[in-house]
Amino acid sequence: MKKLFVFLLSITVVVLCLSCEKDDPSVLSGDQSAMGEVGVTVESSSVEIAGVSDASATVITLKSGVSSFSGSATVKNEFLKNLLANIPGITITGDKVSATNMEYKITKEGFECKTGPGAGILVKYGSSVGDTYKIGTTGQVRTVVAKTGVDDYPYGFYLIKVIKVEETPSYLKSSAGVTKITYIANHKFGLVGVLATFDDETTAEFPIYTSVEN
Repeated sequence: MKKLFVFLLSITVVVLCLSCEKDDPSVLSGDQSAMGEVGVTVESSSVEIAGVSDASATVITLKSGVSSFSGSATVKNEFLKNLLANIPGITITGDKVSATNMEYKITKEGFECKTGPGAGILVKYGSSVGDTYKIGTTGQVRTVVAKTGVDDYPYGFYLIKVIKVEETPSYLKSSAGVTKITYIANHKFGLVGVLATFDDETTAEFPIYTSVEN
């Protein structure tokens, strides 16, 4: 009887551990999203926002669940240009910002950056307010700050439900002038916006449109 009890206890512990691993907010799982497939394009508004225009990127390769993007934008905003300057894969020539080999894991459960000092989960759609995701080895985190469950965020011709994840980009040496970045996402449309907050408390929100959906 004692042996049977120990056996059942062991099974219970294993099941609990597996459940904890599955629900671990620092782990991104889920099936491959169509948004990470080769040829998918990502664009922002055609109208200049806070000195940024003509922003677009394309998935060039997909290997072992990691999508590599290349893209470019015109960036006249010096704060944002400085923010981007020390990120691996970013090249800046005048106001032209180019990106190559920017790697992301994109599943039906969320987005994870695999490149540079900001590597780590950007969003998990199933997260709750207060959940955090580690940012590389910096000791800093991204924090889920909003998830209303209500169709209240304007996106194209729709109102959609979103989850918002906030970070302080101080892990980047060139972050002066930008105090906060908020990632805005939806389970169907993926990453739908990025909000930058500057040290004078002004903000700039950049919509993101992907050529496919989850």
